[in-house]
Amino acid sequence: MTPASDQRAPISVRPNDILRFVLELFAVVSLAIWGFVAWPLPWNIVVGLVAPSLAILLWALFRSPRAVLHVDPFVKAIVEVLVMGAAAFAWWSLGQPIVAVVFAVVATVSGVINGRREFA
Repeated sequence: MTPASDQRAPISVRPNDILRFVLELFAVVSLAIWGFVAWPLPWNIVVGLVAPSLAILLWALFRSPRAVLHVDPFVKAIVEVLVMGAAAFAWWSLGQPIVAVVFAVVATVSGVINGRREFA
């Protein structure tokens, strides 16, 4: 028999949750690619490691399901726009506007669906 403190509510995973996870991974990888490709040699290593690390840190602190800091949903939305927008900008600056626009649209629709669920 387990103590009552060890019991957790069952986790429900919706299709949008899976999509959001894939979008987050894509954003982190996009920032790494951008950092390594778009900058000259000494800086590409720094930016290629710092940009995705900063995105992961922001997401873990504010936006993840088990975020370290519990903030207002509007702050969560701002963090999400910053991370996803940075990834879209990265693709745009790499000369891939179609990837940037498709990613931005899918991330926006997914974010709106998730935001409506958070505010309900």
